[in-house]
Amino acid sequence: MIDAELATLMRRVRLVAFDFDGVFTDNTVLVAEDGTEHVRCWRGDGIGLRLLEGLGVATIVISTEENPVVAVRCHKLKIRCLQGVHDKRAALEGVLAAAGLDLDAAAFLGNDVNDRACLEAVALPMVVRDAHPAVIPLARLRTSTPGGYGAVREVCDLFLAAHQEQHL
Repeated sequence: MIDAELATLMRRVRLVAFDFDGVFTDNTVLVAEDGTEHVRCWRGDGIGLRLLEGLGVATIVISTEENPVVAVRCHKLKIRCLQGVHDKRAALEGVLAAAGLDLDAAAFLGNDVNDRACLEAVALPMVVRDAHPAVIPLARLRTSTPGGYGAVREVCDLFLAAHQEQHL
């Protein structure tokens, strides 16, 4: 459940940005003998992303990871993806500016210290249940679900609930 203040904040958000590893995945990587990497993701996240779209909330993945698995998964989920990004905040600000938005209209879901700048900048900083202890205090919302086990879907469902409360 979310409180009234958080629901109001969620209704103001026009863009939710996500880290990839540790958010869409459980932060595990399987490495094959040929060097190919495989990650584990939660299928229900895709339906959640469609729910956000239906609310008029844009989504994007901003990841430092360069492995093509990020782009492949984002393509499957039909979510815009910026990967190999070394300055996530600058990338986020660029996306927002192109959309005519500012950080007050943004949320970010992360899990580790390389997400700190975005978490400190956005109106709604969020972390997954198993986030690194250094970023947990930065979050306004911490999921009850760990990354890769439906944390993205949980956030999407919370946004939906916040929007539905407005119409009650």
